[in-house]
Amino acid sequence: MAQRLLLRRFLTSIIPRTPSQGGRAPLTSRTPQTPQHSPGGLPGTASPAQTLHTTRVCSTTFNVQDGPDFQDRVVNSETPVVVDFHAQWCGPCKILGPRLEKMVAKQHGKVVMAKVDIDDHTDLAIEYEVSAVPTVLAIKNGDVVDKFVGIKDEDQLEAFLKKLIG
Repeated sequence: MAQRLLLRRFLTSIIPRTPSQGGRAPLTSRTPQTPQHSPGGLPGTASPAQTLHTTRVCSTTFNVQDGPDFQDRVVNSETPVVVDFHAQWCGPCKILGPRLEKMVAKQHGKVVMAKVDIDDHTDLAIEYEVSAVPTVLAIKNGDVVDKFVGIKDEDQLEAFLKKLIG
């Protein structure tokens, strides 16, 4: 009951009350205010309750679209590539993926990361002999130079990346 009262008070503070057929205020947002600039210099709409901040998208990680995309962006890459073979249903993949992305981002472009969903790209998984997920390959100049299967902690991932970068 108390939660409902607090929610009602909050909603009435942000949504203007205009009578409608049912006597209740429609659940629509207020008229947008003039754009404000957030601390990052990006335009956004400021409201008394919250301010929206945006961040830059990490460009060191990408999803492989198909075989030719893999060939172009991974095999033919001049930059070393970490390839994360994963699946949506894989619990350990959901733990390793963000951890690996974070470690790759710390390398500041010395290495990039390709994500390959094995359910969407079975042919690539078979070609690279992926029998379990997560499987991570280190590819340099088109050749697989290192590989691991399963979850690794941050120290092990850092050593894996340093070995790849050389």
